[in-house]
Amino acid sequence: MAGTGAEWCKMVQMRQTQKPIRQSVTIPKRVAERVRSLAKAGKTSANRVLVDLIEAGLESREAEKQRFFDLAGRLSETADPKEKRRLKEKLARMTFGD
Repeated sequence: MAGTGAEWCKMVQMRQTQKPIRQSVTIPKRVAERVRSLAKAGKTSANRVLVDLIEAGLESREAEKQRFFDLAGRLSETADPKEKRRLKEKLARMTFGD
């Protein structure tokens, strides 16, 4: 590999870093005010707060999806009728709410 360690690290980091995409989003005034308040309290930009919230929401959605599949897997594996009923109720709440 050519280059010093620092040069190599910089090249690897550049390849792994994705170029940001500008995206216009309209949000309700009350949400915008909360975002600005969070940004001010955290001494950061409203854009950074929005990106952090979106990333957290995406991760949360993926975790919820994984939890659903884990419960569905347990449901298909159990032979205990009480456990089946309990797992079905949990899956129904996840799907349709309380």
